[in-house]
Amino acid sequence: MRLLLAEDEKALSKALVKILEKNNYSVDAVYDGEDALAFLETGCYDAAILDIMMPKKDGITVLKKVRSEGNQIPILMLTAKSEIEDRVLGLDSGANDYLPKPFDTRELLARIRSISRTRAESDTKLTAGNITLDRATYELASPTGSFRLANKEYQMMEYFMVNPHRILSADMFMEKIWGYESDAEINVVWVYISYLRKKLAALGANVQIKSSRNAGYSLEDSDDKQAKA
Repeated sequence: MRLLLAEDEKALSKALVKILEKNNYSVDAVYDGEDALAFLETGCYDAAILDIMMPKKDGITVLKKVRSEGNQIPILMLTAKSEIEDRVLGLDSGANDYLPKPFDTRELLARIRSISRTRAESDTKLTAGNITLDRATYELASPTGSFRLANKEYQMMEYFMVNPHRILSADMFMEKIWGYESDAEINVVWVYISYLRKKLAALGANVQIKSSRNAGYSLEDSDDKQAKA
C-alpha cells in the first residue's frame, strides 16, 4: 500500500516514514499543502495522512479540494489541534478519521488500517489459485507451507494479487512501490520478481508470474510453459 504523508515538522515526518516503511507501507513525504495537493492529484496513492497546520495550503483546504474533484481516497487528518470544533470541521470536510497529536504509533497504524478497509480491501486475505496472501501477517501461503514476505516482496505480491491477469510494467512497480523520489534502479523490479517466483515455486503454487515481452508481468494460472526470467 502506498501512502502520502503531508507533515511540515520534518523530524516527525522522518520518524513516521521509518515507522510506516517498517510496517510494509511505501511512503512519499511532503512538507506543505501545495505539494500534498499536487501529489494527490496524480492518483497514485491508496491513502493519505494530512497535517492540518501546513504552510502554503492547510490540510483542510487540501482535503476540500481533493473531495471537490471527486477523489475519495481515504484520508486521516493529523494535527496538534484537539478541540471538538476542529475535529468536526475535518470530518465534515470529508476526512475519514482524525488523530490529534501526540499519539501512540500503534494507534496511528490501527487508524490507517481502518480507513483503508474499503470494498474488496476489507478482506484480510487475498487469494489466487492455491495461494493466499495475509495482509495482517504478510504471509504468502499454500497448502504445503508459507513464507513471511519482506517489505517490497509483500507490496509487489499484493499488487499482483489485486490485479490478477493484468500486465503490470516495471515502471508501474517503480511508481507504485518505490515512489517518485527513489534512487533505486529499475532492475530492482526484476530482482524482486525473481525472489517471488522462487517462493511461488517452493510453495507448489498453481499460479505464476509471467513475462510479456516489452510490456511487463502478470499473475496467471500455471501451465506447461516456463515463466521467462
